[in-house]
Amino acid sequence: MPTHATEEPLYQLVRALEGAEVRQYAGYAVAEVVVSGPSSEAGSQAFPILAGYIFGNNKGERKFAMTAPVTQTATPVKLEMTAPVTQTAAPGGFLVQFVLPKGVSAESAPQPLDARIQLRDVPPHRVAVIRYSGFWSESNDTDHLNKLHTALQAAGLAWEGLPVVARYDAPFKPWFLRRNEIWLRLVQ
Repeated sequence: MPTHATEEPLYQLVRALEGAEVRQYAGYAVAEVVVSGPSSEAGSQAFPILAGYIFGNNKGERKFAMTAPVTQTATPVKLEMTAPVTQTAAPGGFLVQFVLPKGVSAESAPQPLDARIQLRDVPPHRVAVIRYSGFWSESNDTDHLNKLHTALQAAGLAWEGLPVVARYDAPFKPWFLRRNEIWLRLVQ
């Protein structure tokens, strides 16, 4: 279970792989928005919308502490937790999520004033994760996604859906200190 200054969803390490790991996440709630992209701009488009919500632009003007990670995934017409890392445009745009603090559910969270924001409970799930630092770029993400695929194939593990990019740090943090991850949902 992680211990970090910024709150993160709870998980248990299930298995260490060569350069990656398998995690079992407990359920958590998210505030999410779909933006048009492209991929390199989706986070910047979504951030002010979602930050406004957690900083009090909601019914009741309730404020939340910032949590991590902020996830981004290309989304087909139907919203899913997983989607491609590298796309300039996605059929349904890009789904960007802020994790809400522990103890907050979609039902107990204040309703957003911005109709673009949806609240959703993410059920418990198992993912394979590769962690890396560096610039936020499609080439860096793709390189690490390929490494994650290799690790999963070597371990005989199957995945479904498409990748989720998880960002843990602010854009002003030096690139070599940034924590980035790619998640793939495992077939159970």
